[in-house]
Amino acid sequence: MHKKIVAITFLIVALMCSVSCEKRSSQQVESQQVEPQQVVAEPTKEPEIVFANYPELGDLPALQERGILRLLATRGPEEDALPRSGLPQGEWRELAEKFAYSRNLRPQWVYVDNFSGLVPALAEGRGDVIATNFSRTAKRRSQVAFTRPLQTVNELVITLRDLNSPLQEVAVRRGSAYAETLSEDTDQAYKVTLLDGAVANSALLDAVVAGKYQATVMDSNLADALLPDYPQLAASDQLESSRDIAWAVRLNATELRRELNEFLTAELVLAGQNSNKMMRDWKGILADGTLRVLTRNHPASYFIWRGELMGFDYDLLKKFARDHKLRLSMVVPDADMDLADALQAGMGDMIASSLTITEMRRKQGLVFTRPYLEVTEQLIAPSKDISLQGDVPLEQMLSGKMVAVNPQTSYRESLSEMVVLQQEQGIAPLQISEQLGATTEYLIDAVAQGLFPYTIADSHLVAIESTYRDDFRVVAELPSVREIAWAVRADQSQLLGKLNNFLNKHDRDLFFNVTYNKYFKEKKRILRHQENRLRSSSDSLSPYDPIVHKYTDKTDRDWRMVVAQMYQESQFNPRARSFAGAQGLMQVLPRTARQLGVDNLYEPENGIRAGVSYLDWLDQRFPQMLSQEQKIYFTLAAYNAGHGHVRDAIALAQRMELDPNQWFGHVEQAMLLLSKPEYYRQSRFGYVRGREPVKYVREIRDRYIGYLGVERNGPPRGGEW
Repeated sequence: MHKKIVAITFLIVALMCSVSCEKRSSQQVESQQVEPQQVVAEPTKEPEIVFANYPELGDLPALQERGILRLLATRGPEEDALPRSGLPQGEWRELAEKFAYSRNLRPQWVYVDNFSGLVPALAEGRGDVIATNFSRTAKRRSQVAFTRPLQTVNELVITLRDLNSPLQEVAVRRGSAYAETLSEDTDQAYKVTLLDGAVANSALLDAVVAGKYQATVMDSNLADALLPDYPQLAASDQLESSRDIAWAVRLNATELRRELNEFLTAELVLAGQNSNKMMRDWKGILADGTLRVLTRNHPASYFIWRGELMGFDYDLLKKFARDHKLRLSMVVPDADMDLADALQAGMGDMIASSLTITEMRRKQGLVFTRPYLEVTEQLIAPSKDISLQGDVPLEQMLSGKMVAVNPQTSYRESLSEMVVLQQEQGIAPLQISEQLGATTEYLIDAVAQGLFPYTIADSHLVAIESTYRDDFRVVAELPSVREIAWAVRADQSQLLGKLNNFLNKHDRDLFFNVTYNKYFKEKKRILRHQENRLRSSSDSLSPYDPIVHKYTDKTDRDWRMVVAQMYQESQFNPRARSFAGAQGLMQVLPRTARQLGVDNLYEPENGIRAGVSYLDWLDQRFPQMLSQEQKIYFTLAAYNAGHGHVRDAIALAQRMELDPNQWFGHVEQAMLLLSKPEYYRQSRFGYVRGREPVKYVREIRDRYIGYLGVERNGPPRGGEW
């Protein structure tokens, strides 16, 4: 059994930071110690437990050697209280811990008294990531390296609702971004009071209500969550200041920052994909225009080859979707999440993943289509192992032997049936080693390497693996033939009917046979697919990955998204040229490149540098308050169609009472209309082939999600067999 990471059940309280008082030239700034009994809750009486009391100034490899990621946050009463709905701390705490576990690190929280202690604690190596509501400011950017923004907020002044007198005093935490904003306000006619110690947001609001302070400043995301409980208070945007909220690492922690940016971008995109968990049948699918298919990344169903999405199930369903004028969206859940559970949770509309029909799965609520493949389950051993051979019955052959399988597969059920048979015959039963999250490919690898003696695999997967490797062999076949089908929920009778009609129509016809042969019969093509198929996150996505890293590592951009876009633009051909004159890997127009200081776009590095620079330029053209996930899609659309046309689509979406801040299902619908005279004649930038940017954004997003699906194709949770 692979090792499982056990969640930490208590908080780390460490590192009490001494903060020297700041000397300010302005006579309006006064340092004041908060009175605990009036402003902050009583400190906890529980003993403080310190796990990671050591200095560490290294990057990600050094942290991986220790196996610990120390997450820095400010200490306050909220940390000892139950999570409050709407506050980002709980959600971001979970996100930070998820990142740590995803990199096989144990998260440990390290608290300092206030925001002024965060940067010193990070710089001195007493923590590794500032993971709290931390604003990106000019002063801080010279001291730490920020991740991509998690959110953009306004800094709001909070006062009594019936305040009629001029603003005379604002109280904020020392070292906070608010203090920096107020210090930059040269026209201020009020005094700034800096507060030391662990000051809770709610305590500050209580102090304003009680008249202790006339005003304070709070980020809009915090105010949205807290102010409904304070009807006496009002918020104003008189500072006219907005900030990006982000996490931070040491300036030299380039690998850790890159990994965090990759993780945060993936979480944004996947959260958007899974945000509309809908339990719907055919009518709802048609209304939405998208068929969401739950699957796994493996060579029979769905994989990426040279940037293209491919697979037997994928190709079949791509035709099904096209026949019904639907878009196809492939959803790959986390490896340890059962596909049946994902379907019942509404994460997808159906399952297509070489799924074997079993009674156990029917009991989980799955309803299967007619089968479209028949396979046998085969016992796999290392090629050099000749211990199992001859005419001995399989139940005797496996007596006392260990067989490794993923418990979510039908193989687990088959082995359980064999154990019962062995017990009935008085034979020592086989041992089942459950490897949660492991794919068939990885288990075949593990057996070939001698990590496990045996595993089970379906015959069509074995046939694919056998085309390019000879380090394993088939020892025997389990007795019964298995049927493979797609699956839906019990309440999806209309979708079931449509899928069955499709499978009946194409039962062994030319389309089906050509598609089948492409993936299971034509050895040269299969070999070519397997040689270039992405198998794990360690594989190269393109021949130009190092160059993409070079330029995206300096930005907030996820390099995998840029590679997905590069394939869309040029199919990785550095000599590509469009009919409009765009050149190179990222298909930038020469005049645009010259404005960015780049020439000779056919040189791969120049083409990539120009493309990344242009993306950054476009990113800044959209409203700062646009969500970080949506900014990705708006920027991609502008890269394809031009910023002006996207602005036209936003304006049209507003007139149509669609959400102007949401691309999918909203602004993209308006973009489609801008190819019609009655709409483009009323727009500033005129006609645009709207289908192109709509398709462009979706295909890049889907390819990027495909890359993320490859990461879910790795070893079991914990990284060890």
